[in-house]
Amino acid sequence: MKIALTSDNIAGASDSVLEAMMAASKGDAMPYGNDETTAEVTKMLSELFECDLDVFLVSTGTAANVLSVSAMTPPWGSVLCHTESHLMNDESTAPEFYTGGARFVGIEGADAKMNPVLLKKVVSQKVGDVHSCQPSAVSLSQVTEVGSVYSLDEIRALTDVAKSAGLPVHMDGARFANALVALGCSPAEMTWKAGVDIVSFGATKNGTMASEAIVVFNKALSKELGFRRKRGGHLHSKMRLLSSQMVAYLTDDLWRKNATHANAMMALLQEGLKSVPGVVINTPAQANMLFCTLPAGMAEHLQAEGFAFYGGRWEEGVVRLVTSFRTPAEGIDAFVASARRFADSV
Repeated sequence: MKIALTSDNIAGASDSVLEAMMAASKGDAMPYGNDETTAEVTKMLSELFECDLDVFLVSTGTAANVLSVSAMTPPWGSVLCHTESHLMNDESTAPEFYTGGARFVGIEGADAKMNPVLLKKVVSQKVGDVHSCQPSAVSLSQVTEVGSVYSLDEIRALTDVAKSAGLPVHMDGARFANALVALGCSPAEMTWKAGVDIVSFGATKNGTMASEAIVVFNKALSKELGFRRKRGGHLHSKMRLLSSQMVAYLTDDLWRKNATHANAMMALLQEGLKSVPGVVINTPAQANMLFCTLPAGMAEHLQAEGFAFYGGRWEEGVVRLVTSFRTPAEGIDAFVASARRFADSV
């Protein structure tokens, strides 16, 4: 069985999500989020996160991220994030556009995790100096861009630095469910209890068609977010079609089941690749994404056999492999077997 490991974005939507959208499209409902289904989403997320919160649904992860940080920083401010973060490298110029020109400053750290010591140094530099960009917000990616996961202690170390400097904290949770399953904690423990003010609660990579939630714990940011969402063109008139996806995603723990399967498939893949001569695991995968270095010729061999994945964007031989809630175990076994055949032939 040939499989594609290019991204979890290649998987379609879960059946129950599509069914919920079809049901929600029947009849009439108030527009712009003034419908019962959207209210139900807020209720469900409040129960999931164990707190009172505000929810702003959008249809893309980019919108969730950039709208979140735009409510945290003025145009003359800076958003501090890892140098390899999605905000720094994969959102085009949407962050600058939505913030009105705020600067995004990269903080180094192993495994694509910000180093709190380096962060502390940056948040205190030239504060109040009219000639300098002012540190205004911190954003961390969970899962990170290399497949690692911040522990609860690591999150708290960063938020402690941010709070000591009076800065709000955003979490890019495009793979929120995968990280949560990896840590075995509660959504509350990974977010507001650890000092996070807003999380981009990703769902599209894990089973919805196009529905992401900006979950706001620091409700002082909510009013501005409402206006910014409208100004940015992301206040959907038929919001119930986004909301119905999120309700289905949260019902019967679908979000957790999908992420558990994706993570399990990555664990199976990683364990198999460890036994293939010449394959080097770079940052060990904790969730559903892995970077590894393949010996010369192996990537071409795998692609010729019909397997797909990303490569060529990084240094020679490095490829990215991502599993999804639809990745079959048989496909993983076939991928590893093909890699092993190549290694045995050279």
